Amino acid sequence: MNAIRTLLACILAAPALAGGGRWFPAEDWRETPDECASPRAKKGGTLRFNGSSAPKSLNAYVDNNAYTMMTFELMYSGLVGVDARTLDFVPDLASRWHVSDDGAVFTFEMNPRAKWSDGVPVTAEDVKWTFDTVMSEKSETGPWKVQLGYFESPVVEPGGRIRFSKKPGSAPDWRDLMNCGRFPVLPRHALEGRDFNKASFLGMPVSGPYRLSRVAEQIETEFSRVEGWWCADSPSCMGLFNFDRIVMRYYVDNENAFEALKKRAIDVYPVYSARIMAEGTRAEKFARNWMLKRRVANQKPTGFQGFAMNMRRSPFDDVRVRKAMAHLVDRETMNRTMMSGEYFLLRSYYSDLYDDARPCGNELVRYDPSAARALLEEAGWRRRPEDGKLWKDGRRFVFTFLSRGASEDKFLSMFSHALEECGIEMKIDRKDFAGWMRDMDEFNFDMTWASWGSSIFKSPEFMWLSSEADRKGSNNITGFKSAEVDAIIKAEKSMLRMKDREDAYRRIDALVAEQVPYVLLWQVRETRLLYWNKFGMPDSVLTRHGDESCVLSCWWYDEDRAEELERAMSAGRCLPGVPERASFVPGGAR
Repeated sequence: MNAIRTLLACILAAPALAGGGRWFPAEDWRETPDECASPRAKKGGTLRFNGSSAPKSLNAYVDNNAYTMMTFELMYSGLVGVDARTLDFVPDLASRWHVSDDGAVFTFEMNPRAKWSDGVPVTAEDVKWTFDTVMSEKSETGPWKVQLGYFESPVVEPGGRIRFSKKPGSAPDWRDLMNCGRFPVLPRHALEGRDFNKASFLGMPVSGPYRLSRVAEQIETEFSRVEGWWCADSPSCMGLFNFDRIVMRYYVDNENAFEALKKRAIDVYPVYSARIMAEGTRAEKFARNWMLKRRVANQKPTGFQGFAMNMRRSPFDDVRVRKAMAHLVDRETMNRTMMSGEYFLLRSYYSDLYDDARPCGNELVRYDPSAARALLEEAGWRRRPEDGKLWKDGRRFVFTFLSRGASEDKFLSMFSHALEECGIEMKIDRKDFAGWMRDMDEFNFDMTWASWGSSIFKSPEFMWLSSEADRKGSNNITGFKSAEVDAIIKAEKSMLRMKDREDAYRRIDALVAEQVPYVLLWQVRETRLLYWNKFGMPDSVLTRHGDESCVLSCWWYDEDRAEELERAMSAGRCLPGVPERASFVPGGAR
């Protein structure tokens, strides 16, 4: 982390050079191989990956979805990248960049090697067009408007440069370089004049290692490796992006996806169900090591999941009601009986910021129907003798849970029973993922199950800033508003030291936890994978900070293993196994 602190300190406090400001990276910087890339990696083969539910769009600017972003990043790059080893910003579509002394102006020099897959150079005009399109009122680009909204429309300068300037009155922010340098740049010559909100990207020129080559709507999408990719021979890309084809197959729920894995319709399955990891892997295929299971521990940030409550509408506009809901979810029993006790119960929205030296002070809300009833009564909800239901101001306590899959049913059944015991009725409205996303973009829900990832470079404003509560398509789905949290977010922007920012995040966490916008559920620290035994991979399986998406970039199809797998299955014999648990180790191959 020292490298990134040094870089950020230079941005805002570096002594002026000739003409003011400073160029990055330093002249002695040299591009190095990725620490997880293996010299044994081979190009070729197909990876069929569980893509979860079908996205509403393949445009990650429009579809605020982790899987959409995962595939979008295969196709499109930003001006700068991030070195996984040092967390320094490094060149990508830009070969270098200049930061003014006051940290308000960022000038990028385009990389003359960078080309779209159709051979057209990537230019500053592409960058400006992408920025202006994302910021257009016509574009349904949600949180991206926050990230880019601190800057004026960029200016194209002579010599292949583009300049970003902070808006007047905007305070320096440690994220400034990341915000203006990391957004995916799109090909103006191919997209201009089209409806951006409905762009399919099928056959579109790309700057990344893969292009979208086939779409079977609601079933699968296929990405093909770009022959002659402009960055293929760069040291940092050697040994990466090895599959000729990546097929993302979509399933309504995790159970369907697991069945597809067993039938060899997909090759790799990220596990989100403890039951599948504990019980589903007892089959012969696993006993004979035709299929393998891995638990990977690394330094990835920990996200959170929970039942999000819409604080914009009754009854969840009352914190007492929200806390009562938390007391009616028997997480301990669910974890023990449905998930083999593999999860830890959440009390924080930033679990990775706490350890033995800095324990979390948030209350761990326990299952306690008596406490829930007391809170509901305090909030004015009374049980009517004639029907046993809760009423307030002539209205019954009835709400709708917006569901997106059958995998939620067993948890909702137990929750529903506890609600009924308190006189509350929960209706369930099940949607497919695209329908669920449309309702979430419009905040058209009472309660729903939402899961969020995390990042090393945290940005609390997207989820907790008051102004985001009313922006359609934002991550602030609960409608959380707090002047105190807003003030901390504002102050955090000028904090150059990671330690200071993490202290600020912990204060935000405590304030958010008090307001209970989510019924926090549980989380697992490991990444769990099931896969057919035909792939090569780093010894660490995944990268230092990565999750299952690393499979797409650092694994490869091993033809010899694939042939041995077929022979072993035909003969009914075992293959050599691997340790179930793995942890981050740079370099090497398994």
